[in-house]
Amino acid sequence: MRSVDRPEVTHYTYRVTWSAEDGEFVATCAEFPSLSWLARTQIEALQGLHDLLREVIADLEEQGEQVPQPFAERRYSGKFNLRVGESLHRELAIRAAEDGMSLNQYVLRKLNAA
Repeated sequence: MRSVDRPEVTHYTYRVTWSAEDGEFVATCAEFPSLSWLARTQIEALQGLHDLLREVIADLEEQGEQVPQPFAERRYSGKFNLRVGESLHRELAIRAAEDGMSLNQYVLRKLNAA
């Protein structure tokens, strides 16, 4: 029986890449960065990690520990604060002014280009 609060394992953020070192595909999950699964195919790697996460989530719940919420189900305000050094702050403000935009618009443009 699935716990009401238990996130659906397929809602997490996955990446499957080829590992030349291992000679297999490796599946990883952004919400559980310490876990991975190796397999001959991409699908087997992803399925193996899904199965592992189901076990890990059940263990976390059994131990009364918090289960990470999938990024896709989290609420974001659209705001975050970033501290930078004084000289970088000055340089960014100058570049924003030279481009005729606010510092916020300038930084957002740079972040979107990344």
